[in-house]
Amino acid sequence: MPRRGLLRAVPAAPAAPEELMAAVADGDLDAFGGLYDRYAAAVHGVATRVLRDPIRAEEVTQEVFLEAWRGADGYRAELGGVRTWLVTIAHRRAIDVVRSVEASRAREDRAGRRELHEVPGPETEVLADAERADVRRCLEGLTPLQLESVRLAYYDGLTYPQVAARLGRPLSTIKTRMADGLARLRDCMEAGA
Repeated sequence: MPRRGLLRAVPAAPAAPEELMAAVADGDLDAFGGLYDRYAAAVHGVATRVLRDPIRAEEVTQEVFLEAWRGADGYRAELGGVRTWLVTIAHRRAIDVVRSVEASRAREDRAGRRELHEVPGPETEVLADAERADVRRCLEGLTPLQLESVRLAYYDGLTYPQVAARLGRPLSTIKTRMADGLARLRDCMEAGA
């Protein structure tokens, strides 16, 4: 027989997942806590299986629940259950982390290989001097209009219309002289190689 005068806390019946999501969408922190308690292990488990790194898996778990808090009003029960929705988000986030880590490693590897190959030696300076001499020699073979057009476009960075305006010549003339000049340069450089 129950005693009179004593209050007993009666645990609330667990809410259905869809009810939790609706309450979370309304900003109910207790509902969010219930959602976390109910699904954190599943979300963390998926993240851990994909990442194989418990610390990153914890970060992904936090991100998933933050996204659930912010986007609870976007949840649609007709598209799948709450657990499915959360673990799908977790799986996608974990895959994004894996891709990001792999891309970062690939960038570092490329940078490392580039640094190894870019260490200049004495032969690099000799080759650069020879190439500069070849370019000067080939530029001397251009007509004055070709030379000035190429210089303005490639050394000063002007566009064809800007070169035409600067030299007071029609655009079609500049384009033709540039094409002829570049073809001469290419032929000269190939002949020198």
